[in-house]
Amino acid sequence: MITRPSLRALALSTAATALLVTGGSALAQKKYDTGASDTEIKIGNIIPYSGPASAYGIIGKMEEAYFKMINDQGGINGRKITFISYDDAYSPPKAVEQARKLVESDEVLFVFGPLGTPSNTAIQKYMNAKKVPQLFVATGATKFGDHKAFPWTMGWQPAYQSEGRIFAKYALTEKPEGKIGVMYQNDDLGKDLLKGLKDGLGDKASMVIAEESYEVSEPTIENHVVKLKAAGADIFVSISTPKFAAQAIKKAGELGWKPMFFQSNVGSSVASVMRPAGLDNSQGVLSLAYAKDASDPQWDADEGMKKYLDFLAKYAPTANRADSSAVYGYGQAQTVVQVLKQAGDNLTRENIMKQAAALKDFAPDTMLPGVKLNTSATDFYPIEQLRMMRFTGEKWDVFGPPVDSHLGD
Repeated sequence: MITRPSLRALALSTAATALLVTGGSALAQKKYDTGASDTEIKIGNIIPYSGPASAYGIIGKMEEAYFKMINDQGGINGRKITFISYDDAYSPPKAVEQARKLVESDEVLFVFGPLGTPSNTAIQKYMNAKKVPQLFVATGATKFGDHKAFPWTMGWQPAYQSEGRIFAKYALTEKPEGKIGVMYQNDDLGKDLLKGLKDGLGDKASMVIAEESYEVSEPTIENHVVKLKAAGADIFVSISTPKFAAQAIKKAGELGWKPMFFQSNVGSSVASVMRPAGLDNSQGVLSLAYAKDASDPQWDADEGMKKYLDFLAKYAPTANRADSSAVYGYGQAQTVVQVLKQAGDNLTRENIMKQAAALKDFAPDTMLPGVKLNTSATDFYPIEQLRMMRFTGEKWDVFGPPVDSHLGD
């Protein structure tokens, strides 16, 4: 006897068929926002290829080269990356113009690695209002990890305040009666690191006897260095980007001034700072590191560095191996590729931020041993370990253990 199937049985059969059609799971459905498709992931970027911070232009070029390598390998889950990078000349109004173009005209999925504290400050409210990820900004200003006020913005490199605290700790240990002179860029880069320095000094903040701020529009900062020496400082903290960092080191050498010299990480490239300043002038300068120095032969047998150097040989043969900004661009690009891999077929802007906030012990090829990237919904500071380093001969010598600088909730 033929029996009529129950409504329940029919429902179960229909559901099973639906699961087969969607690949066995309702979760397997692809989800896209503007800028993503079955074949493409469109990423925007803003970098100063010209202007006073043009030394950082190599970062954008390295990221473009890295994404070309990824595309040559088949892309990410079968999708090719389209990388659209614009020059803002380190000008906040220009950055706003470029951000609007990327979001409204180019229709990118997200903006990745926009560089500079002034530029990122200028676009932060716009990006968050549009709910478009402003991901892995190339600046250590602490405010770019404020997940509560700006949930669509995330930093990448260590926070500047952390650098300041570590400089203070070292100075208190090695030269507790020292007199500190500070030269700082007059924006959130300089003010953030200076705040960290004073916070780290605590009740010894009076060690800071002189402060000199400079504008990026100034052709030279030599007069500021002269004033700090004249003030009697025997500890010099230079919070500066490459062009001005090189000028400060060179001028101190010309003056015969030999203070304990701290140079902020963003101005510590061997290629664009230490060599232009003069190797003799650069001896003994102190800074902080989280990435390997590609020009240092101690890493030649390192597996991660081998991958990086093979990449340079094939995809960026004209890049200067000694340029730390090239290492930076590679590490940043490798991190965003990890985020995209984690995102799978759910390429919505919301999921991009969710995956960026779910990095667990991720170590790009170029990170120093012990430095791993970790994020969470309440920690938008991926890199939170730094190590002291001293310039000796023609390279930086890293010393001491990684110092944790946790700033998340």
